[in-house]
Amino acid sequence: MSSFLSYVNPTADSPWGTYLAQVDRVIPYLGHLGRWVGMLKCPKRALIVDVPIELDNGTVAHFEGYRVQHSLTRGPGKGGVRFHPDVTLEEVMALAAWMSIKNAAVNLPFGGAKGGIRVDPKLLSRHELEKLTRRYTSEIGIIIGPQQDIPAPDVNTNAQIMAWMMDTYSMNVGATATGVVTGKPLHLGGSLGRIKATGRGVFVTGREAARRISLDLDDARVAVQGFGNVGSAAAELFAQAGAKIVAAQDHSGTICNANGFDLAELIPHVKATGGVAGFMGGEAMANEEFWDVPCEIMIPAALEGQLTADRARRLKARLVLEGANGPTTTGADDILTDRGVLVVPDVICNAGGVTVSYFEWVQDFSSFFWTEDEINVRLDKIMVGALKNIWETADRHKVSLRTATFAVACERILQARDARGLYP
Repeated sequence: MSSFLSYVNPTADSPWGTYLAQVDRVIPYLGHLGRWVGMLKCPKRALIVDVPIELDNGTVAHFEGYRVQHSLTRGPGKGGVRFHPDVTLEEVMALAAWMSIKNAAVNLPFGGAKGGIRVDPKLLSRHELEKLTRRYTSEIGIIIGPQQDIPAPDVNTNAQIMAWMMDTYSMNVGATATGVVTGKPLHLGGSLGRIKATGRGVFVTGREAARRISLDLDDARVAVQGFGNVGSAAAELFAQAGAKIVAAQDHSGTICNANGFDLAELIPHVKATGGVAGFMGGEAMANEEFWDVPCEIMIPAALEGQLTADRARRLKARLVLEGANGPTTTGADDILTDRGVLVVPDVICNAGGVTVSYFEWVQDFSSFFWTEDEINVRLDKIMVGALKNIWETADRHKVSLRTATFAVACERILQARDARGLYP
């Protein structure tokens, strides 16, 4: 069968290879829906675009951009856009597929999509970054829209990037279309609670998981990899619940403090300097030693593929909360399961962001906006309910939370496909 699979030829621990292995594990639980499983293994559509811009020095630079729509069976595509020098088509395919699973796992009316540009945005001026964003939006404009595919922020993108995307799309269609992206500034139709929503979801699922394994959050030690919007927000909420953040790692380095960081000082330091390195309230340590830090809870909230088999063997934590997408390799997952370490998988753990993106999308259509308290209450209810359903599935089939999440999500996606059939 000719497909994207033959094009990427994934290795086992690559993002796409990891996703395919995760799907294969749930096939025994799909029953008659298993005949449709190929729909999960082949992205519906992948667009590769050239993004040329004139730099400030007058030269023309070309960047490669992507937008992948993995599944549109349950609704419009939904997923972020990342600007990173290591972005590849295979990575974006996997991220789009995980969005399909994530949206179905929490029962949002979306399919899965993802986008990216292979670029180091730190090397561009603000003017160049705006040009890049607008050109990319124009290039992928043929497949995005409020009822087709709705981008959002991801690695190295933010509310300002979303504002430029929304404006570019709106100019091209001749009408203001606030619903074409989520994660926008509040004054352009953004939602309260969106910035910290992913981190809040990590905390909510972590809190419920801790209760399940009788782990008291009071004085529990937490290590966080990635101290951006997700990691820092989750850290704040765990600290408020009585836990101690004893280690933090990001692109700038690794720091530790056995007594716990003062987040009121660490978070401003990160915002001012761009990273955790140099924080006076902690000791610097080698990056690889981060995975050896004694802790009860580990939150990988950086990039995919960080928790490898070797690191899984050394990990001291009882609970892993996947704030990032795809941070744990398949081999590491098996090792953690064998060691009795509970892993709350990304496709439910970090679904708080897309859930509040859904709220933003709904609010844009109705032009009626909720308070932040209303947002948080709705988010907590959806996350707790989704995790409860997944846990019941895990108990029934005696499988891991990841396999149970995929079983629930894949069943919902393939039920929709089975009911819709094939056209023509």
